[in-house]
Amino acid sequence: MGAFIGIRGMVARISAAALLAVAIACGGGSSSPTSPSGPVVGSTGSPGASGATITIGANGAVSPAQVTIGVGQSVTFVNSDTRGHQIASDPHPSHTNCPSINALATIAAGQTRLTNGFSATGSCGFHDHNDPDNNALKGRITIQ
Repeated sequence: MGAFIGIRGMVARISAAALLAVAIACGGGSSSPTSPSGPVVGSTGSPGASGATITIGANGAVSPAQVTIGVGQSVTFVNSDTRGHQIASDPHPSHTNCPSINALATIAAGQTRLTNGFSATGSCGFHDHNDPDNNALKGRITIQ
């Protein structure tokens, strides 16, 4: 019987070690979030000069879907749609890749808003938080 208890104890320890390994592999690390196109791009904390304008048209689509600006610059968003949009940084729903975009918050119909300035070079995807799967409301800001 003593050998049986010893084996049960060993199996329990091996099972606990395996569960710990799985937990660590499934997100126990503390690496910085990244987007498929590159690392997080920081924010200057306030709007800079506008380097580009993106319009949400009456058709509910962003135009242009891709713009390029300089470090420190902002992007102007114009909402020409009849409904509001909550433009946010990728990835959905954490919005962590480019916090400068999150400064837009909700853009009401007819409203114009600026992102905060982007503090480094990189590439930032964005989407409408309330309609995250709508490709017409997705785009990319490249900072050079």
